[in-house]
Amino acid sequence: MRTEIDSFVLVNFLNWGKLQMAVTAGSEQMNLLSTAAEVSANGSGGIGATAMPLQSGSTSTFLNLTASQLSSFSVGQMVAVDVDYTGQTGYVGSGVSGAYVSSAATVNSDANYIRRVSFNVARILSVTSAGLQLTQPLIAGAPVAGMSVLPILGFVDREGSNFFQEWSGLFVIPGEQGDRILLHYPRLQIAASAAEKMNPLEEPLQKVDTFRRVAQVAEFRALPVTDTNDGAQVVCFRSYIPAAATNLW
Repeated sequence: MRTEIDSFVLVNFLNWGKLQMAVTAGSEQMNLLSTAAEVSANGSGGIGATAMPLQSGSTSTFLNLTASQLSSFSVGQMVAVDVDYTGQTGYVGSGVSGAYVSSAATVNSDANYIRRVSFNVARILSVTSAGLQLTQPLIAGAPVAGMSVLPILGFVDREGSNFFQEWSGLFVIPGEQGDRILLHYPRLQIAASAAEKMNPLEEPLQKVDTFRRVAQVAEFRALPVTDTNDGAQVVCFRSYIPAAATNLW
């Protein structure tokens, strides 16, 4: 039985990235894989192309590949890096769980399934003779043995999916003198389906009122956790960090 001391948190995201789409969707969020030739169309992406196994020595920001493998990649592409699906059940995905698999049959034993749901994604900054330089570190850190890389075209979520994640949130409110207020929500559960709203651009970008920016809206229900210091059930920890020159009394 859940203790009824929940609260609501509303957040707007102006940037549409993998994480932002996932926390606003409220359901399973997938990567649109580069597909194999002549595959059937599908709303969440068709059968993926053959992924390229990483060579030893790859890091969180550089993926070692052979010269023949590099021909499949170009600067600016996005890629998903993860292990092959070989019949695993339970939560899958490196760094962050991207889905829960009940049986191999439900995902068609697809070798690319984990890369389809993985949060371990990045964009290619440059292609060298040795591999791919990434614009930012992979969320799962340095690749482990057995990981492969596959280009992706974008992201897709599905309203009405049956996989729902919980998140943690840390919101920072900066003060004018270097102080900060921190709002930590240990358990956030999506409370509404995916939604967007139109935000007017501000001057000097907005010359006429027809220019708009599409923002994603995320609505969360904050669920209680038990503070181990005294057993109290709380939904948010509010901390204040004073500026260096502030008197404390």
